[in-house]
Amino acid sequence: MKEKTVKDSRVTVSQVMQPADANPAGNVHGGTIMKLIDNAAGVVAFRHSRCNSVTASVDQIDFHFPAFIGDLLTIKASLNLVGKTSMEIGARVDSENLLTGKTRHIASAYLTFVSLDEKHHPVIVPGLILETEKEKQRNQDAQTRRKARLGLLCDDNKQPADA
Repeated sequence: MKEKTVKDSRVTVSQVMQPADANPAGNVHGGTIMKLIDNAAGVVAFRHSRCNSVTASVDQIDFHFPAFIGDLLTIKASLNLVGKTSMEIGARVDSENLLTGKTRHIASAYLTFVSLDEKHHPVIVPGLILETEKEKQRNQDAQTRRKARLGLLCDDNKQPADA
């Protein structure tokens, strides 16, 4: 199984927000944004593994600003960490007001996907080649999140879960 680079599976997805995506005040639903993030991350996982990949967890999603009807949302998603059968994918959401051209970073998320075979069992995924300093830093940060998720980090008063 040949290792792949981050850029081999990176994706950018854009969509204009419509009235059906928002509440009566014109604010885009958080769930709409979450679905777009999940879809973009799923494409990254599928591209990397070249097999069915499903959301295993959403470690974090932060909303910084609202989005509105008529805004163009752009989701950039890429791999941060690859394990044996799982992958952490980071996503960034930017909003562009198409009338003014003003853009802003409105949300960020970290998701973990697992790739599955035809019988819905986890399969081994290709390793990840880190090429840039930014990719290496994101990988280190993802390793810290993974340890926290698995209960392997501890504070001064607690022992690790596997101690």
